[in-house]
Amino acid sequence: MKKIFRSFSLIINYKTLIITALAVISAYLCFTYGFIAKFPAELVGVAIVFPVVFSIGSAYNRRETALQRWADFRGHAIAIYFATRDWPSNRENDLPKRTRDLIHEMVNFTSSILKCDKEEFPEKEKQFYELFSQLSKITMELRTYGVQSGEISRISQYVSKMVIAFDNMKIIFQYRTPITLRTYSKVFIYIFPIIYGPYFASTFHDYSADLEYVMPVLYSFILVSLDNIQDQLENPFDQVGEDDIQIDSEEMNRLMVD
Repeated sequence: MKKIFRSFSLIINYKTLIITALAVISAYLCFTYGFIAKFPAELVGVAIVFPVVFSIGSAYNRRETALQRWADFRGHAIAIYFATRDWPSNRENDLPKRTRDLIHEMVNFTSSILKCDKEEFPEKEKQFYELFSQLSKITMELRTYGVQSGEISRISQYVSKMVIAFDNMKIIFQYRTPITLRTYSKVFIYIFPIIYGPYFASTFHDYSADLEYVMPVLYSFILVSLDNIQDQLENPFDQVGEDDIQIDSEEMNRLMVD
């Protein structure tokens, strides 16, 4: 039950209530003063719903791509750990433990860097690539413990693929749905229920008593809720929406067993 209420609170929030209240007031004033007009209802779909649905689809696709890149990052990191644990002929070393600790730190840092402010990102990114450098150096140490050059080259490719996966996630973090499209959608979503007051007022006689305000309320709830859904999907790493990507270092630790 608590999860259901949280889901509702993410979709229906203070913005929904404010826009709904303004729409109802606008419809009431237009009806009271006889300011009535018949606007085409299709305008809602063309001007608002289509752009918002397109934005939601775009944000969802970016989230799916981010999930794939996170899976690449995770899978290659675990493969590197298994290589340091299983490939050396000389098992008298601490490479597996150091690799596991380093990967644990990298996963935690990934979660942190993909939630930070954009102003902090360049410095955090530099620190993160230093962790990649440490991981690369660990792979080079495998030569000391009997791992052949061809196998070390393969592990180096795993590190390279982790870098590429992180860079893909970074691009998704930095570049969102087109800002102009989002601004356009928000402007129309927030002003539409108000400027359509004359249209809502013109429909009052079509409904039974106490149901006159159903249309402005429904329009406001639907449009603002769609905008809230788009906002929740926009950044798949911020851990605000329920569909965000969970970056769990403890889960990876459970997979990297001795």
